[in-house]
Amino acid sequence: MPTSRSIIESLLFVAEGPLSVEQLQRVLPETDKKEIKAALAAIKDDFDSRQGGFFLQEVAGGYQFRTPAGHKEWIREMFHPGGIRLSRAALETLAIIAYRQPVMRSEIEHIRGVNSGGTIRLLLERKLIRILGRREIPGRPLVYGTTRKFLEAFALKDIKDLPEPKEIDTAQNPSTPGERPLPLDSGAESDPEAKNNS
Repeated sequence: MPTSRSIIESLLFVAEGPLSVEQLQRVLPETDKKEIKAALAAIKDDFDSRQGGFFLQEVAGGYQFRTPAGHKEWIREMFHPGGIRLSRAALETLAIIAYRQPVMRSEIEHIRGVNSGGTIRLLLERKLIRILGRREIPGRPLVYGTTRKFLEAFALKDIKDLPEPKEIDTAQNPSTPGERPLPLDSGAESDPEAKNNS
């Protein structure tokens, strides 16, 4: 009979995204949260100590196996992944939403100085942002915020873990392990409306 720890390790390995303690407990109802957290800590310690090709990281409200940032060159060479490729306009808009959420389109456009409708649409399609609701002012405009996919893409446990604004440039090219290779290249893919307005 496999142990709960080995089952947790298998679940983490096959999961498409981060798994929370609650999700793991639904699969292992006989195992309490304390035991699951202890198993996760032991798995993390094991993979950290071996310094291998992947490790366990707490991200986006759950746990996920990730590859060290230093390995991205070879991973890209093998898979040539499309990743999340964003234009400079999209990165600027995403940063404004991340730091100012909940935020209206008019506030984003006031900061950027250009029409951002196309860029917001692109970020919604990529599921990096979502509509949080409407502001209770005349016209009831939509307000936007980031998603769990945003946290996962930037290896953040919570929105509070965002770097200081002065560190935003390093978010594209992290110097520490913890992020799967996600090419967030400025200008890699342009949104026609954003391009015309920026």
